[in-house]
Amino acid sequence: MQIVRQEDDSKGFEKVFSFLRDLLLEGAIQPGDKLIPERDLALKLGVSRPVVREALRALSMIGAVDIRERVGTIVTRPDVSTLGEFFAFALAQEKDVVEDVMEARIAIECQSIRLACRRASLTDLERLRAALDQIEATVDQLELGSQADFEFHAALVQAGGSKTLINLHGTVAALLMHSHRHRRETVQLHPDIKSRVIADHRRIFQAVVDHDEQAADQILREHFRIGDEYRHKAATEWRPS
Repeated sequence: MQIVRQEDDSKGFEKVFSFLRDLLLEGAIQPGDKLIPERDLALKLGVSRPVVREALRALSMIGAVDIRERVGTIVTRPDVSTLGEFFAFALAQEKDVVEDVMEARIAIECQSIRLACRRASLTDLERLRAALDQIEATVDQLELGSQADFEFHAALVQAGGSKTLINLHGTVAALLMHSHRHRRETVQLHPDIKSRVIADHRRIFQAVVDHDEQAADQILREHFRIGDEYRHKAATEWRPS
């Protein structure tokens, strides 16, 4: 009986989540709107009030709703960084997570840079320029250099203007930061590529300034490819004999 109850509760949770998600997608509710009372929601969905209550608490933990005493449940806009922590824990245990994250980076950033070539505003370009200056200033530093690299590529995604890509990037930010640090460790092991790192980012920036989608995409992919080659080389050198 306990197993049946858990399955029923799980299906009830799904009903609540799906109902609220669909309302948001349809534009029927917006951040700031108040949901109908728990009792009415339970009757509408055919689930128990405790299930509704627990589902709303779960949604509040990811910032989708705000449960206010004597007021009710208010729809809120989640902070994607909260979801990022979940993804970091979920994927950290996966085999070859570095390779997987790089594939995600390529997918997100190569589309974003094409969009950035069309849409980048003056503010976007100034943000990219500032990040580029930091890359040049911190090329010999692991932590600050990793952060500067992350900020530059995050600015590229931001300049693309796609809310979905920006949110995807933000959701996996912790994993991406790990990727940037991993690649910057490779740079410290191979000082000969420091000038290449700076040159690549300058060329990427200039391609966006020039609105040259094809060049921007090509330079960015080459930048990733060279980085991977050095990373694999470093891994081979560190492998115990």
